[in-house]
Amino acid sequence: MDSYSLKSVSDLPDPFRSTFSFRYFNSLQSECFSACFHSDINMVISAPTGSGKTVLFELCILRLLSKFMSQEGKFVHTKGTLKTIYISPSKALVQEKLRSWNQKLGSWGIYCLELTGDNESYNIRNIQEADIVLTTPEVKFDSVTRFGIKDGGLSFFSDISLVLIDEVHLLNDPRGAALEAIVSRIKMIGRSPQMKTSPLAHVRFLAVSATIPNTDDLAEWLMVPTQGIKRFGEEMRPVKLTTKVFGYTPAKNDFLFEKRLQNYLFDLLMQYSSRKSALVFCSTRKGAQEAAQVLSQTAMTHGYSNPFIKSRDQQERLREASLSCGDKQMQSYILYGVGYHNGGLSPKDRSLIEGLFLNGDLQVLCTTNTLAHGINLPAHTVIIKSTQYYNKEKGIYTEYDRSMILQMCGRAGRPPFDDTGTVIIMTRRETAHLYENLLGGCELVESQLLPCVTEHLAAEIVQLTVPDITRAIEWMKCSYLYVRMKKNPQNYAIKKGLSGTHIEKHIQEICVQKVKELSDYQMIWTDEDGFVLKPLEPGRLMTKYYLKFDTMKHIMKAPLNCSIEDALHIVCRAEEISWIQLRRNEKKLLNDINSDKDGRLRFHILGDRGKIKKRIQSREEKLFILANDCLTGDPLAHDLSLTQDMNSVCSNGCRIAKCMKEYFIYKKNYKGALNSILLAKSLHQKLWDDSPYLLKQLPGIGMVTAKALQSMGVKSFESLSEADPRKIEMVTGRKFPFGNHIKESLLSLPPKVDMKVEEITCPNYGKSKLVVTLTRLSQSPQTKRHYADMVVAVEEDNLIVFHEKIRVEEFTSPYSATILVTSPLQGKLTVKADLIFEEFIGIDVHQKAILMKNIINYDIRHINATKKISLPQPTDVCIIDPECDYTPNVSTDRPDKPSNSKNEEAFMPSFKLLDEDSDEGEPVVENNNDDDDYAAAAADDDDNAAAVADDDDCKIITERTVFDHIREKAKSLPSLAAKPTAKYPPSEETLSLIRKRTRDRQLALNDAEEFLDLTEGFNPCEESSEPDKHIRSKIPTGESIFEHIRKKAKSFPRIDEIRSISSKPSNTDFDFDLFEDAKSNLIILDPEPVKPQLKEKSQKSPSLGNRQCCSLATAAETREGTDPFRGFKSVFSFL
Repeated sequence: MDSYSLKSVSDLPDPFRSTFSFRYFNSLQSECFSACFHSDINMVISAPTGSGKTVLFELCILRLLSKFMSQEGKFVHTKGTLKTIYISPSKALVQEKLRSWNQKLGSWGIYCLELTGDNESYNIRNIQEADIVLTTPEVKFDSVTRFGIKDGGLSFFSDISLVLIDEVHLLNDPRGAALEAIVSRIKMIGRSPQMKTSPLAHVRFLAVSATIPNTDDLAEWLMVPTQGIKRFGEEMRPVKLTTKVFGYTPAKNDFLFEKRLQNYLFDLLMQYSSRKSALVFCSTRKGAQEAAQVLSQTAMTHGYSNPFIKSRDQQERLREASLSCGDKQMQSYILYGVGYHNGGLSPKDRSLIEGLFLNGDLQVLCTTNTLAHGINLPAHTVIIKSTQYYNKEKGIYTEYDRSMILQMCGRAGRPPFDDTGTVIIMTRRETAHLYENLLGGCELVESQLLPCVTEHLAAEIVQLTVPDITRAIEWMKCSYLYVRMKKNPQNYAIKKGLSGTHIEKHIQEICVQKVKELSDYQMIWTDEDGFVLKPLEPGRLMTKYYLKFDTMKHIMKAPLNCSIEDALHIVCRAEEISWIQLRRNEKKLLNDINSDKDGRLRFHILGDRGKIKKRIQSREEKLFILANDCLTGDPLAHDLSLTQDMNSVCSNGCRIAKCMKEYFIYKKNYKGALNSILLAKSLHQKLWDDSPYLLKQLPGIGMVTAKALQSMGVKSFESLSEADPRKIEMVTGRKFPFGNHIKESLLSLPPKVDMKVEEITCPNYGKSKLVVTLTRLSQSPQTKRHYADMVVAVEEDNLIVFHEKIRVEEFTSPYSATILVTSPLQGKLTVKADLIFEEFIGIDVHQKAILMKNIINYDIRHINATKKISLPQPTDVCIIDPECDYTPNVSTDRPDKPSNSKNEEAFMPSFKLLDEDSDEGEPVVENNNDDDDYAAAAADDDDNAAAVADDDDCKIITERTVFDHIREKAKSLPSLAAKPTAKYPPSEETLSLIRKRTRDRQLALNDAEEFLDLTEGFNPCEESSEPDKHIRSKIPTGESIFEHIRKKAKSFPRIDEIRSISSKPSNTDFDFDLFEDAKSNLIILDPEPVKPQLKEKSQKSPSLGNRQCCSLATAAETREGTDPFRGFKSVFSFL
């Protein structure tokens, strides 16, 4: 494009012109201006690195924001309604764009949100309010949106209007599978009928990449029209590059070869860098650090003629920077104009190094290949030290992709300062020819989704975007995998030459196979036909914690009584850290650590005979030893590569252990859940819970300070809170006010919480009721949220009966949870309650309660008068004595097993009632045989009657004394209530018979003939005799009734003694029944002897017998009736 055709910034609306600091767009930007800013078509742009593709992103953002422009030209913005998603493979590149766009768009109220591993201070509300979300694909955006609609993860999808994909050629990288899954998910949700009216239905894609040959495949995947495909070659590069390729003789192994290349770096820089800034790309962090060390040592030998130092001012600035650098090794390198940059640096040091390099004070920067995708740190010279890198997936050294080499080359040449740039590639002799014509383009971009399609398909099922098998096949067709399968089937294990129908059938087979695998391992549920797909809890957890399918299978196969050691072994077998290899030079140190002569380690690698293994032989054993060494708090492994491996184990292991915790809670497995929580916290803090260096968890306390505090006996948070700040300063050798700052670090702890476990009365049979009470004892001044898991479990059963996750600062104090636990049938049960904090070790709260087998106490004095009761009905005579003091006794005898007392003949049954708080027990009838002579007399009806009548001390009972006696007892009798036992529940037939008998008795009150028969035959001291026919035919009058009562009263025993005639103990089982109003005080009387003719009936229905019941309230009502004798009749009507 000619210069006169360049587009001007003035072509933009007035509010948008201040976005750009230049007047004209370059030729690439001018070519794409119309498609980016004046249309909404999808676009794919392939251009060299450094050609100004970022401006194209900004033009598309301005196109979206122009929809908020009013007719008057004012910008009226509604926050979060039209979202832009920017996806980049590098955290550093995300942060660079965040700074730039906040500066350019922040004045308009545009809210930019970073979603990377470096930013954890966000929530769903932040995402919903954000206008531009800048994220990395696999680490954050995919994992955040995997939480599903229920947790708010997908709630903002409907607002997505623009998706910007930077470095889209990284689909070729193993990390590209997550990017592919994200775009496929957006396309799938956008097609759903619910989204027809939302911006997502018309979402716009803009993807940019380095020079690639198959741009058309990307265009097909992103639904890009022909006019949206833009290809630019090397002519668009603003700075012309000169490429130099050097081939070297290979060494014995790849590691030694890379080390040998360090010796040539200084000479190459002197020859080609022209004393200008240079970037040295190394394959590993350790390699970058060693290269910086070699260059600084060589520069030091030159003294004042150091080629990397140009002036004294530069020397002074470097000296000041070295003092503020936290990395000790970096401090010495900076002084000589050399530094290194990798992901292991702290954010502060990383920012310091970047600033020094951009200002030109730092002449040489050794870095890893991740910087090629990261921030814009251009240099005049780029050296690629070795074209091989360690492939974590394959476990071997492999050649870089061409796209990766091009990314590194793209950092050469600084457009404002240089017209040319130099690229130096150091490789083996046999591979030198591969890089001589490198800049012509890179290899085809292939899909990497197939190896991990199981995990991504499970994620879609969990999010309900794939509810059945047809939608699963549709999701696969939305992927880049389907596009490349049709173009290059051999790369995906498909025969060449197959038609599109066969390719589609193969996709269906893949879907069905993966769905079956997920179903077999209970990750998802399918119907009988395998059509409907629904997520299960293990699948949700695998998706939530971003775990590999094989790792989740290891977790599900964990033993029931999973110990911390078992959980740590599962972590070490995880696929997420399978790329870590056992190197030959590490074995000696690992063997020494495992031998553990000082007894530091909690667990060891053991041999076949249970002894400590002398030789570490596998990757898993290496990881197990490294984790144990790290968790002591003072590891022996200080090698940089081992430290990096250790950090990977801890970061990934913490995530895996958290997933294990939730899985064990789902399975109600107490020991597994408890040990998984402790392991997750330990890996997060890199400390065991019994470590003497627990204070390292506090900010500002490192290993040196923790050891000094331990020497003065300060090992816990409690002892630190009581320590003297001045003594802390003396022991640590620090100045005032260091001790005060150390004590202030305790404020970062969560509030103190007290927990109590109490057993309370439970009315349910076979259950015990516990109340767990949490009381917050202090308030944390920190704004950071602290969470804790409250777990209540039965230790003997290894069963979780209650779990709740609480926010420690916000729960209502005191907070109580009521838990029902099955009572022990034998022995005792131990119920444990644990409050386990999510982050800190050493502050958990543990309580326990011992539940014993219930001992039933049938104490009638403790029964609540407002509760109903059902009572065993005796078949013996019982005359109540108002003077008698009832002292209830506890008996465990069953009713069908009468107690073998000293005297087998029963004198008077005593009725023991159920305690109101008891859940179980049986009514107990106990025979107290106090008078053998009287019991013997009861066998002879005539002699017994005479004996009672002739008793000198006998008091004659009149009608007035009977009613007075009833009134007196009515005042003191409680209302009796109990529930039927589990063994003798009242049946419907029993209850209906009782109701029928009650109605019959009420009718009998008005039947004078039956009344006379009953009173004539009533004798408490003798068996019923045949009624007199003459009396039965006589019509009763009031006088005759009282005469009859006076006559019969002579045979009553006196009131101050308890007399009853009881038959021999019967094998009839007593039962409980429910009766009238609970507020009525019940009295149970049954003086009628068992009639021989009812014996058979009693055996058939033991729950009935000859039991009678009457309410005193009923008796009072009948007394108030017209018949003055009705009340007395009612007394005898049930006898």
